[in-house]
Amino acid sequence: MGKKRSAGSGGGLSPAQQAAKFLGVSVLAGAVLAGIALPAAGALGLAAKGSVEGFDEIPANLKTPPLSQRTTILDNQGGKLATVYSRDRTVVPLDEISPYMQKALVAIEDSRFYEHGAVDAKGILRAINANARDGGVSQGASTLTQQYVKNVFIEEAGDDPTKVAQATQQTIGRKVRELKYAIQVEDELGKKKILANYLNITYFGQQAYGVEAAAQRYFSKHAKDLNVQESALLAGIVQSPSRYDPVNDEAEAKKRRNVVLQRMAEVHDISRAEAEKAKETPLGLKVSKPQNGCITAVKGSAFFCDYVRRVFLSDPVFGKTKEDRAKVWNRGGLTVKTTLDPQSQDSVQASIQENVYKSDKVATAVTLVEPGTGKILGMGQSKPYGYSKNETEYNYSVDAAYGGSNYGFPTGSTFKPFLASAALESGKPATQQYPAPYDMPYPKQVQTCSGKPWVNDGGYTVENENESEVGPYRLKEAMEKSINTYFVQMLADTGMCPVVQMTDKLGVVQGNGTKVPEVPSSMTLGSTGLSPLTMASAYAAFANEGTYCTPIAIESIRTADGKSLGVPKTKCSRAMSTETADKINTLLSGVTDSGTGKTAGLQDRANAGKTGTTDLRKNAWFVGYTPNLSGAVWVGSPQQNVEMVNIPIGGRFHDKVYGADTPGPIWRSAMTGALSGKPAPGFNLVDIPDPDKNKDKDRDKGRDKGRDDGKPGDDGGNGDDGPLPGISIPPDLLGGNNGNGGNGNGGGWGR
Repeated sequence: MGKKRSAGSGGGLSPAQQAAKFLGVSVLAGAVLAGIALPAAGALGLAAKGSVEGFDEIPANLKTPPLSQRTTILDNQGGKLATVYSRDRTVVPLDEISPYMQKALVAIEDSRFYEHGAVDAKGILRAINANARDGGVSQGASTLTQQYVKNVFIEEAGDDPTKVAQATQQTIGRKVRELKYAIQVEDELGKKKILANYLNITYFGQQAYGVEAAAQRYFSKHAKDLNVQESALLAGIVQSPSRYDPVNDEAEAKKRRNVVLQRMAEVHDISRAEAEKAKETPLGLKVSKPQNGCITAVKGSAFFCDYVRRVFLSDPVFGKTKEDRAKVWNRGGLTVKTTLDPQSQDSVQASIQENVYKSDKVATAVTLVEPGTGKILGMGQSKPYGYSKNETEYNYSVDAAYGGSNYGFPTGSTFKPFLASAALESGKPATQQYPAPYDMPYPKQVQTCSGKPWVNDGGYTVENENESEVGPYRLKEAMEKSINTYFVQMLADTGMCPVVQMTDKLGVVQGNGTKVPEVPSSMTLGSTGLSPLTMASAYAAFANEGTYCTPIAIESIRTADGKSLGVPKTKCSRAMSTETADKINTLLSGVTDSGTGKTAGLQDRANAGKTGTTDLRKNAWFVGYTPNLSGAVWVGSPQQNVEMVNIPIGGRFHDKVYGADTPGPIWRSAMTGALSGKPAPGFNLVDIPDPDKNKDKDRDKGRDKGRDDGKPGDDGGNGDDGPLPGISIPPDLLGGNNGNGGNGNGGGWGR
């Protein structure tokens, strides 16, 4: 110890080291010594980067950030859907941590922990001598309290690499700051609380923060159940989680574990016989892989889980800025109870799996919403959440802002009830009649909200599904048979502004969040892309006697300390009179009773709905509801590049896909299971006369679409074939005309 070494080899005691040995333990000397338990040359170099001169200027109070923990996502019955976290940690009190674990950690990291204060003078001097003798860092001198403070700095830095580097930089200035806070912590918390905090904050490797997560990761058990050799293994990891990682290097981890066991025996925590016996045991790993993120969600709820996350990150109720909300979410420790109903979700998934395979060329998305509350009860799709073949990260049920398709999907004739609602609200009778020929040109002009009319300067035309579909028709039969020319004439009579006002009240926006364009094809034949959640929520207003409620996904949130957070509430507002809603319910009940949706209708309860199929059969829809549940089903190609003709879907061959024969059965099955055992209330139906015309018409029931003539026409309302799943190309990139004369979808609805 007294042998001198050359300065070049880093030997010899520095003046500061010598002073420390002579002066003993004062706060300042302790601070300096804590920072220079390093080779002398290194210590002098570090001194240039940090200073002890500002000791008194360091704030007295250590701001301890809440520890980031797991967040648990639950369904509305309390069942776990998924856990998400930026750091896998579950904070537990000291009495839920094995005594062996407590002793092992103290023995190997700071055996004099209960004997010294914030700084261990004997330990510092011992480390100085050892390091000076060896010319390296063979021993450290930081106490558990100092290490805890350092971990607080790291936790506060989060995932910011610059802040992490600052929190761990080897400077005397940082060591002094660390020591001052350690003195405060010792004074305020006491030894047991410091030990508990340390065991909960420190990193144990393999994405496990804190001893509870580590016990789960390596042994699939709780921290309170760790035995002596398991505790020694975990305590040994702390010094270097990568070097002593038992998953990747069992031999090195076992060697380190046995060092800890030996140390436990030396300080009389266990007997030497116990230590020797434990050394002979295998590691006994029972590794649990990290289960992080919505991709691990059960019941096919991964997309709904991701929707909940995106709602949290976007809603001001959780923080003024995006950064504020992200900080709360990443800190975690939340218990998020959602609106998802396990019975409804199981039914959605069963219906999807029965009708559409994930390997099919097309996909389906299903969303169920509760009228009157806006609660999303079910959400699923045939392409699972993931990044492999036949998987996707896009949620086809929601708008782009929440992880969905760029523009949603064209809805076809499922848009017609919005036009009918606007017309009825404007004073049109439910018996309104129009000539409705088989084919016709669009009106020369249609009034818009701006006062500047849309002008048919391109000679655009519209036709019905079959040549036998020739009017005159009244509204009831026109809705049941989905007569295109009838609704174009209704739009000309009503004008587009009432329809715009109605869709605004029903929360109907395109998948990219913008308003539905004021062009006839959008306002009648559904050429605009919308999401299933938008459609299910809008139709729920019909079931709710004309009152629209915004969709919600979160019922409650509780923080790690049991406090409740405010959550977004549904906002309900009247979209139409109860009388108009009753008339729409009557009209759409006719669709499922004897119209195009007859094969999709429910047999055991009141129900209503509408079919929809777009040009070239690139999209097919069924949207329907009962008084207590609304559901929307879409089937099509996310890229809008598959014409559903002569195509197998779910193992069944379809010569032509219609709204009733493919989405319809999915809707019927999902709704039946979701409503099983639930009340079956009825609608307040009204009498709408519709005398039999005694016409021999082949209406081709169950077949509902804008046109099927093979001409260049509907491309899905969001451009031609998209390059990636869930991504649609804006119409203006394909030469579509969204102004006067255009149809707003770049494809030519009704031309």
